[in-house]
Amino acid sequence: MGYSRDIYDLAIERVSQNRAQAQREARIRRDMVETSLPRVAEIEKEISKHGFQTAKIIAAGGVDVKQKIEELAAYNLTLQKERDSLLQQAGYSKDFMEPRYSCPLCRDEGYIDGKMCSCLKQLLKEEAYKKLNRLSPLELSRFDNFDLSFYSASQEEGTALSPRKKMEGIFRFCKQYAANFSRKSESLLMTGATGLGKTHLSLAIAREAIAQGFGVVYGSAQNFMSQLEQERFGRTPFQDSMKLLLDCDLLILDDLGTEFITPFVISSIYNIVNSRLMSGSPTIINTNLSIADMEEKYSERIVSRIIGNYHILPFWGRDVRQLKRIQKQQG
Repeated sequence: MGYSRDIYDLAIERVSQNRAQAQREARIRRDMVETSLPRVAEIEKEISKHGFQTAKIIAAGGVDVKQKIEELAAYNLTLQKERDSLLQQAGYSKDFMEPRYSCPLCRDEGYIDGKMCSCLKQLLKEEAYKKLNRLSPLELSRFDNFDLSFYSASQEEGTALSPRKKMEGIFRFCKQYAANFSRKSESLLMTGATGLGKTHLSLAIAREAIAQGFGVVYGSAQNFMSQLEQERFGRTPFQDSMKLLLDCDLLILDDLGTEFITPFVISSIYNIVNSRLMSGSPTIINTNLSIADMEEKYSERIVSRIIGNYHILPFWGRDVRQLKRIQKQQG
């Protein structure tokens, strides 16, 4: 897939930083060993000197070049065995002084024989996720700061449970969903009025999924649709955001219903919903719209796919954000 130049530069910078750090730490270990084991320092210098001698022998030529090189190689092998023995006797591993690269395949260079390494591909994806996630102004929420006391404990007329009891059930479900999250988890539709905690709980799930190493993209439907339109009609440098939305391990589409509806937006939302369902990739959609409102606003194809395949979580209660403001004002 295509990535913008800034994302590529960021990923390459991370690869370079990883390599520099591995080499820096190796130098520190080498200095420590050579200080405590002077003979190891002597061996390292001698091995290094032999490298130059080999180059000189090859450059000078002659009938005995092969023999001289074989003799140097045999001597180097003897020195290496002596060095390894000294290291092991002192309690170090044989490769203690070598750089410990985060990617042993490319040694933190990003490429192997001119082909992009899997580590750089992963870093590109992570940087692209970060860029998309920056479209959301919200910090990742946590389960431990979700306050159920803001939901009424009084049973409402015509219902068997109070808003607090209902929200306790949703809270437990979301916590278990996060703990057991996988690339094949079910998709969720969180519905309900503004300020009931839909974004808070979906981002708490995101926090847990990211901690488990999954690639998560989250943001408002409005921002995502705007980004896709700008890319589609050439108003921003090329970056295939749609592919990121389709390929990420977990997509959180917040505030569905706030975006400006156009044929392009309808088509994009259907593509996201349908493609991720077809691939079995989990999506969390948050919306203030009721099911009836969704059916009126979007095509029947979109709503039927969501209703038929998503686990629906209806949120209950009064606007928690408003209640918190009132509580703060009252001191």
